Amino acid sequence: MSGQMSLADVLESALYVLDLPAAEEFYTGILGLTLHSKLEGRHVFLKCGNRMILLFNAEATAVTAGGPNDAPTHGAKGEVHLAFAAPDREIDQWKQHLVENGVEIEKEIQLRGGRSIYFRDPSQNCLEIASPRIWGIPEETLSSRT
Repeated sequence: MSGQMSLADVLESALYVLDLPAAEEFYTGILGLTLHSKLEGRHVFLKCGNRMILLFNAEATAVTAGGPNDAPTHGAKGEVHLAFAAPDREIDQWKQHLVENGVEIEKEIQLRGGRSIYFRDPSQNCLEIASPRIWGIPEETLSSRT
């Protein structure tokens, strides 16, 4: 291999949840993600802009079905973290929307010219909605929404 190789983007992120139906309702009903597909008792796949959020039952993914297109076994236990990007001007709207839907805002921060809010999903995963500016990334890089 010649030259330095570098990846350009993240295609999918996975969270491991305790209750798939509750997670599906939370992520589609409250966070507004779009259902892509699901397999009862195993996973729920959601579209988030031009990316995918994969919700897995960790116990089910610890075992592979053995098919040629099955991913290797994987899983996580305990609270994990995922941050969603939103323009800074929308953070207050998200905060109000979450609170109105019974979601407690655990913490708010300002960092490097951007803001973020932290909250929990039904499985107690630590979620964040943040301006990309917290990482020095211009908000103009956000995927356009339809």
